[in-house]
Amino acid sequence: MTFEETDYQAPRRILSWAEEDRPREKLLLKGKGALTDAELIAILIGSGTRELSAVDVSKIILQKASNNLNELAKLSIKDLMKIKGIGEAKAISIAAALELGRRRKESEAIRKPRITSSKDAYDQIRAYLLDLPHEEFWVLLLSRSNEVIRPVQISQGGVSGTVADPKIIFKAALEHLASAMILVHNHPSGNLKPSEADKELTKRLVTSGKLLDIPILDHLIVTDHSYLSFADEGIL
Repeated sequence: MTFEETDYQAPRRILSWAEEDRPREKLLLKGKGALTDAELIAILIGSGTRELSAVDVSKIILQKASNNLNELAKLSIKDLMKIKGIGEAKAISIAAALELGRRRKESEAIRKPRITSSKDAYDQIRAYLLDLPHEEFWVLLLSRSNEVIRPVQISQGGVSGTVADPKIIFKAALEHLASAMILVHNHPSGNLKPSEADKELTKRLVTSGKLLDIPILDHLIVTDHSYLSFADEGIL
């Protein structure tokens, strides 16, 4: 009997699947939460066998562990290597991923600093601007609860000034999904008095922030030993 005379159908290889159904492409298109356990394991092992796709092999792996990731974590490298299509390298990849997951459960989430005053903001940014012989412009990107997402350098200039492009500033905020931000730049001269250019730039950014629903909470001028807050001074 030939294959043409039967109902046999070879498993479809992953490359023949619709792009949105391939594990790696699906992760990029829909996010990691959209993938099944088998699809995530398939990404780890990378390939299947001549007869089975990586997802099919992953389903077999899960079946060996009663479809339970905690049980899967108990399998040794040798246990995993008993499954067809799983060599030492793939078994190690699975074990390493599960160990990372276990360690993540045990580790406490890092609490991000929360900005409640201009002093908090100064303490978070001061180290980036200390002892600089030139001006730099930074922003502190904040979450809705005013926790620091990250500080971002916008520009670096000369002794007496630097360019702060609003497009670059708000691009950084949008890319990191910031809900608010604090502007910061240093004065190497030690002079804390804001220039007219500082005030004008701040005014423009505050207006733009309102339109984009990313409010500017403050603008700090920083020196090696002190700072000035536009908000505290009532000039924001």
